[in-house]
Amino acid sequence: MTTLATTETTPALAWRMLVLGVLAQASGTVLVSTPAFLIPLLHVQRGLPLAQAGLLAAAPTFGMVLTLVAWGALADRFGERWVIAAGLGLTALFTVCALLSPGYVSLAVFLVLGGASAASTNAASGRVVVGWFPKRRRGVAMGIRQMSQPLGVTIAALAIPTLASGHGIAGALALPLGLNLVLAVLCAILLVDPPRPAASRHPGAAAENPYRASSFLWRIHAVSILLVLPQFTLSTFGLVWLISGFGWKEAIAGLVIAGSQFLGALGRIAIGSLSDRFDSRVGLLRWVGTAGTAAMGLLALLSATPWGAVAAVGFVVATIISVADNGLAFTSVAEAAGHRWSGKALGVQNTGQFVAASAVGPGIGALIAGVGFPLAFALVALAPLLSIPVVPRRDRAAD
Repeated sequence: MTTLATTETTPALAWRMLVLGVLAQASGTVLVSTPAFLIPLLHVQRGLPLAQAGLLAAAPTFGMVLTLVAWGALADRFGERWVIAAGLGLTALFTVCALLSPGYVSLAVFLVLGGASAASTNAASGRVVVGWFPKRRRGVAMGIRQMSQPLGVTIAALAIPTLASGHGIAGALALPLGLNLVLAVLCAILLVDPPRPAASRHPGAAAENPYRASSFLWRIHAVSILLVLPQFTLSTFGLVWLISGFGWKEAIAGLVIAGSQFLGALGRIAIGSLSDRFDSRVGLLRWVGTAGTAAMGLLALLSATPWGAVAAVGFVVATIISVADNGLAFTSVAEAAGHRWSGKALGVQNTGQFVAASAVGPGIGALIAGVGFPLAFALVALAPLLSIPVVPRRDRAAD
C-alpha cells in the first residue's frame, strides 16, 4: 500500500455535524446495549436461563434489522435531519413503554420497537459523513462516527449494571430514555443536511444499481457479517464471562467492558486515519480479519485458565480488534454505492450485521451453556478466519 497526501479541506460545519451524528447514534446504542447489561440481573439474580436472557438482549437488534433499509431509503429521499430526529423521538417513546412493561414479553416487544426506531441514526449519520467530508478525510471521519457504537456500549457498561442493581429494569431504562429525548431535540434544531451534488448529465448512469455493477458491495456485506460475530459475542457476554468465569464483581467487570469499548472507539479512529493515508481500505480490512482470528483464538485459550487478569487483557485486545473493521467497511460501502444509493446501501450493510448480531444473543448463549466459554470463543474465531478470502482485492468508488 502506498502513502497518499491529504490535500482536501474540510468545512468547520462538517465537524459539528459529525459530533451531532456521533452523539445521536451513541444515544440509540445505549438503548440497544442496555438489555445485554441486564443479563447478570436476569440470569444470575432472577434465574432466567442464559439463552432466554440472550434472546431479550437481542430484541433491540432484531428491531433494527426490520427498518434499517427503510430508514436509509428515507434519508436518500428526504435528507438526514428529520430522519434522525424522528427516529430518536420514537426511540424515547418506546423506551417509556418498555420502562412501564409488566412482564418480559411486553418488554421484549417494546425493545424491538425501540431498536427499530434507533436504526434511523445508522444509515443517516453515515450519509452525513459522506456528504460533508471530502474523500481523503472520510476514513478518519467515519472512524470517529463509528465511535458512536462503542461509546454507547461504554456508557451502558458503566451505568446500566449499577442502575439495574439499585433500581431494577425500569431504573436502567431511564438512562436511554433521557439520552434519546435530548438528542432528538438537539438534532431537530441543530443538524444541517449536507449539500447534495448537482444532478448528473447522465441520469441513467447516476441511478445505476451498484449491486448489479459488481460483486464489491455484496462481498463487503458478507465480510462485515462474519466480523460482527466476535464483536457482539464479546459485548453481549463479556460481563457475564468475567463474573461467572472468574468471580469478578459487577462494578469491576463493567469497568473492563467500558474500558475495552473506549479503546475500541479510539482504534476505529486510528484505523480510519490509516485508510486515508494509504490507498487500500480493503487491504486494511483483510488485516483486521487476520488479527481477529488470532485474538479470539488466544481468548479461547485464556478462558480455560484461572488467570482472570491476563484473560481480561486478552479480552480488551480482542474487543479493540473486533470493532476495527466497521469504519473501513462503512466507508467502502458508501463510496462504492455513490450519493443516490448510499443510504440504502448503508441500510443493507447494517441489516446484514444486525441479523447476525440478533443471532448472537440466543445462539452464542446456548452454545456457551452447552460447551462453555473456551470452546465457544474458539468456534467464534472461525468467523474472522472465513472473512479473509471474501474481502475484495481492490477498493471501488462510484463518484
